[in-house]
Amino acid sequence: MTTATPPTLPPSLPSPLPNRFRQAILARQRQIGFWCSLGSPISTEIIGLAGFDWLLLDGEHAPNDVLTLLPQLMALKDSASAPVVRPPWNDTVLIKRLLDVGFYNFLIPFVENAEQARRAVAATRYPPEGVRGVSMTQRSNRYGTVPDYFTEINRNICVLVQVENRNAVDAIDEICAVDGVDGVFVGPADLAAAFGHLGNPNHPDVQARIAHVFDAVNRAGKAIGILTPVEADARRYLDMGALFVAVGLDHGLLRQATQALRDRFAA
Repeated sequence: MTTATPPTLPPSLPSPLPNRFRQAILARQRQIGFWCSLGSPISTEIIGLAGFDWLLLDGEHAPNDVLTLLPQLMALKDSASAPVVRPPWNDTVLIKRLLDVGFYNFLIPFVENAEQARRAVAATRYPPEGVRGVSMTQRSNRYGTVPDYFTEINRNICVLVQVENRNAVDAIDEICAVDGVDGVFVGPADLAAAFGHLGNPNHPDVQARIAHVFDAVNRAGKAIGILTPVEADARRYLDMGALFVAVGLDHGLLRQATQALRDRFAA
């Protein structure tokens, strides 16, 4: 009786494993990123040519779902930038679908405690380490052509959790202690709102909480990240020990550039 040989990648296609972005995060290598919220594969493809270390494809505060995120992921196929996806919620079913279409890096929003962090990690792992449902041939394993996928994938999914309210700040040490949490991302705008300073993330009270989170995450040996389109703030956070920092947003940059161009030709 003969046993069918599983298909393998042709020599021209490199394996998607290992996950180089996760390797860089675990090695504490600085990763400079950019935020993609326009929901367009064309704009995402253009941004992918710039050479950022990572790009965040936003499913929480942008008009994206699995079917709009997928063509953007395809548009980054030849980019040096690692795609990171933010689902709308810490939802096992949504995360499963994003895994199957080919995302390896996740930023999970609104994680308030260690149990929610453990749930996020479990959603990205096959049993017995987690609860991810099994599809034998999907885009993530190139439709069954990655021979070592099922033995290697659990250790190649990057999980970053977002801290954005009082509960999360209070529980930061416990969140950092969760196995499989590779990094913590500070949501400065939400944190400002949570501490009574909506629209003012640079308020001293907010900055003190951000510094507290940075210190806790760095003590735990995990990666700390943040988003800010203000260069001076980005450089300050990098000096504080941030490892993955998004330094701009597509819609913000488009708005500013188009307005500046118009203003130069104003009557």
